Amino acid sequence: MTLSDRLRRLFATVTHATAFTGAGISAESGVPTFRGADGIWNKMRPEELASMDGFLRNPDLVWEWYAHRKRIIADVRPNAGHFALARMEHMIPHFAVVTQNIDNLHRRAGSTHVFELHGNIERNYCMQCGRPYAEEEGRGAPGVPRCPTCGGKIRPDVVWFGEMLPEEEWNASVRAAEDSELFFSIGTSAAVYPAASLPVVAQSHGAYLVEINPEPTPLTERADEFLQGPAGRILPALVEALHEARKAST
Repeated sequence: MTLSDRLRRLFATVTHATAFTGAGISAESGVPTFRGADGIWNKMRPEELASMDGFLRNPDLVWEWYAHRKRIIADVRPNAGHFALARMEHMIPHFAVVTQNIDNLHRRAGSTHVFELHGNIERNYCMQCGRPYAEEEGRGAPGVPRCPTCGGKIRPDVVWFGEMLPEEEWNASVRAAEDSELFFSIGTSAAVYPAASLPVVAQSHGAYLVEINPEPTPLTERADEFLQGPAGRILPALVEALHEARKAST
């Protein structure tokens, strides 16, 4: 893999960096899109299974679908790309991961400074009082669990179609992008807004924009550097280059 001299020089001095990740990095771990032709849910429209309207119409069906997804994701493991980003956090003083993924793989790999724009499938909360809900509280009970405090319906802590991104996570993500000297866009189509605006925000505030993807995207022509290939191969190589640059500068 060939890196530009500018990126290698930046590796030696960078103090603020952000990694923005999408479905591509998780696909390398085997996380399915749940829309494949062989999926048991492929005849359902996403809006029926991932929207407030769908949940209100048929809460048991939606809860069953998310329980199915949780079982699949529980058996998936972080890959080399996730672990490489966790290592970067220890090498760059101010480093954040902003992710569109809900699978919790970044945290499971060891990243601690993570902003989850679309929520986290491992969490749930009460729609009525907002109380967090651990699934162990209602294990074995059929249908949608009820809040032990107020009796309200429990829902997954994920962003559904038609819902706003969580304000605190979004604002923190924008600040991270604005403060970045180096911004990685990894495994994302760069087509889902407002999240897709973050690389542009970072670049407009002076960040060096590096895209990592197996195939070009609408962001590719704008990126300062395009590294074509899977994140699980490219990110570990970048960590080694970062390590060498840091060592040479001391």
